[in-house]
Amino acid sequence: MDRSELIYKTIQLAIENVQSGRGGPFGAMVVKDGAVIAIGTNQVTSTLDPTAHAEVVAIRKACQAVGHFELTGCEIYCSCEPCPMCLGAIYWARPAHVFFAATAGAAADAGFDDSFIKGEICLPYEKQQMSITQLIHAEALAPFQAWKAKADKIVY
Repeated sequence: MDRSELIYKTIQLAIENVQSGRGGPFGAMVVKDGAVIAIGTNQVTSTLDPTAHAEVVAIRKACQAVGHFELTGCEIYCSCEPCPMCLGAIYWARPAHVFFAATAGAAADAGFDDSFIKGEICLPYEKQQMSITQLIHAEALAPFQAWKAKADKIVY
């Protein structure tokens, strides 16, 4: 399939997801060497999981399919521009390229506005609307010290 067909398929996944009642209007696919290795649809409401966005679902399935936590050499196709959470997951997965169809503005027009989150993330914690506070503890660095000392760690 060419890129036009692949992006069309993600759009169709999103439409089918809405029509089935399983979740919101979002679909995603992960492609490696021209083959679709994973698909995902928004499952937030059906699984009661706010992280079950189409991209995250597809990334989880794709990592299982390739047997690795990175999607090196893969492409991710999204029916809509990734939200901040999905974009973070995509960066951690390290695909070669991301393609999307609809814009965040189109999603906002449909009631899925993430511009507030994008703005909040850029602010210092004390200026964000959500209460976020660091609790100082003598053992706060112990997990990182254990990680640094671990001889057989898998670096990511």
